[in-house]
Amino acid sequence: MYNNHRKDRTDRKKELRRHCGIVLFTLTLALGAAFLYFTANSSQDTQRIKSENKVINENKEALEKEEEQKEAETVEANAVALSMWNHILVNPWNKLPENFTVDLQQLDDGQAIDKRAYPDLQAMMDDAHAQGLSPMICSSYRAPEKQEYLFDDKIRRCEEQGYSKDEACKVAATWVALPGTSEHQTGLALDIVSSNNQTLEKEQENTPEQQWLINNSYKYGFILRYPSDKSNITGISYEPWHYRYVGREAAKIIHDRGICLEEYLDSLKSVSKQN
Repeated sequence: MYNNHRKDRTDRKKELRRHCGIVLFTLTLALGAAFLYFTANSSQDTQRIKSENKVINENKEALEKEEEQKEAETVEANAVALSMWNHILVNPWNKLPENFTVDLQQLDDGQAIDKRAYPDLQAMMDDAHAQGLSPMICSSYRAPEKQEYLFDDKIRRCEEQGYSKDEACKVAATWVALPGTSEHQTGLALDIVSSNNQTLEKEQENTPEQQWLINNSYKYGFILRYPSDKSNITGISYEPWHYRYVGREAAKIIHDRGICLEEYLDSLKSVSKQN
């Protein structure tokens, strides 16, 4: 009886050890499987991250190349814009080339303009007349001799007002460009007034014709060349009658930004220099 009891106890211990072994074996398998699973997932995550980083880097490189391409195109476009015939800069510091010539389109009353600007000028004047307005071109292309006469005449009138010779020259230059520095010699500039008020005075800006031109001329490629707040840049006093042809694209930019031609051209140059 005693021996049977001992045998039962021994058998139970063996059975317990066997169960423990099975449990341990099962746990080992489970842990091994879990380790393999997490290792595999970790490897997949690592590969996924590497793949994502590769895509990000490739996209970044593509964007950088695209940006470089755009910058190169901008520089090229700006260089072209700076050399365009209708972007020629003429002011007290930039004289016309000695051999400058222009192919002119004759207008009414002996006026003339560069033939390439004529279609846009005609469209602007036609639309102004369609609005019931009466704009009149009182000055356009000027030969060098004409510009010389106008400048000397302005000096004379300043002297009559009491200015010394040197003072008269300085004052005259703020109103009439020195020969060779006048936009009128380019064939791209026009003095446009109201047929009901033909005086070249500040009050010209109050006429319906000037109000329409100030707000709409850019649509046809023209800008108010000498705004009231840009005299220190243009070197010319405010002239609410002087319009300059620069082309429709440039005119819109100049109008929208509220800048003058010098500032527009400088912005093109600065972008080119940065690149």
